[in-house]
Amino acid sequence: MVYYEAVNEIIGNVKKSTENVNQDDLSKMIDTIRQVDNIFVMGLGRSGLVAKAFAMRLMHLGLSVYVVGETITPAITKNDCLIAISGSGETSYILSTTDTAIDIGSKIIAITSYPDSSLGKKADVVVEIKGRTKNDNENSYIKRQISGQHQTLSPLGTLFEISALVFLDSTIAELMHILGKTESDLKKKHTVLE
Repeated sequence: MVYYEAVNEIIGNVKKSTENVNQDDLSKMIDTIRQVDNIFVMGLGRSGLVAKAFAMRLMHLGLSVYVVGETITPAITKNDCLIAISGSGETSYILSTTDTAIDIGSKIIAITSYPDSSLGKKADVVVEIKGRTKNDNENSYIKRQISGQHQTLSPLGTLFEISALVFLDSTIAELMHILGKTESDLKKKHTVLE
């Protein structure tokens, strides 16, 4: 079944991409998160779901966090940071929102597969999460065969999004350690209204 091949491909790629995260970039991201008053997170589509999952865990840690685009999200200030999640680093809404945050003086953390993308060039901190994004399709059959590229079993940006989620959940574990928090501490902040 293709299912099992897909599982193995996705898990293998996620393991490889998350193990290759640059430790200095991760440390800079954590330092920035700890130094700001408020953390704003954003992404579009499935990257937006990853951003919301990360925001929830930051809230469980007791940090002040907001999701860009929600009706209760306040104004960002120069004492805040924006974490922008975009596999391609070229999503127009992400770029225009990042420009607004830069104009205000906020710190920018980019999580992307392309550090040299427009988003990467704007950011104070860039964390590279290698993964196939929607832009990575080589249309030429001959070029794919020569380079050893074959049809992937993970559609569109799946590898980036899953890798970003694993990376961000692992970052939460690191923050828990740094802040001296336990799972019991996080549970105290977990919703009781569901």
